[in-house]
Amino acid sequence: MSENNHVLEMNQEDGGLGKVEIAPEVIEVIASIAASEVEGVSQMRGGFAAGVVERLGKKNHGKGVKVELSEEGIKVDVYCVMKFGISIPVVAQKIQDNIRQALLNMTALEAAEVNIHVVGIQFETPKQENDYEQEV
Repeated sequence: MSENNHVLEMNQEDGGLGKVEIAPEVIEVIASIAASEVEGVSQMRGGFAAGVVERLGKKNHGKGVKVELSEEGIKVDVYCVMKFGISIPVVAQKIQDNIRQALLNMTALEAAEVNIHVVGIQFETPKQENDYEQEV
């Protein structure tokens, strides 16, 4: 890892053309997309600033993910809302597996920790009566 803790340096063998640096924001985006792909995840939960930016029309791909670079390795915290009726431990395990595999495939980096924080449950919203009348 680099000294400034803002960029992750990848070790390359002799004969490489230069060094490769990966910003933590890139890892956030990879982890967020990998978590969103898992069946049972309703949405990713971001902070207030992420919600304001999204309302202004800019998509926040790193939403709901916090990456911490330390001497022990990469620590990924995922904050998500699950769908009602699914098995939370099974879906959480799938999220962890999907994030680890995506990081390994795309960056050749191994995550030391992938922590899942379930911050809500999304219930099915009943159809409005006027929506039903329009369908008939």
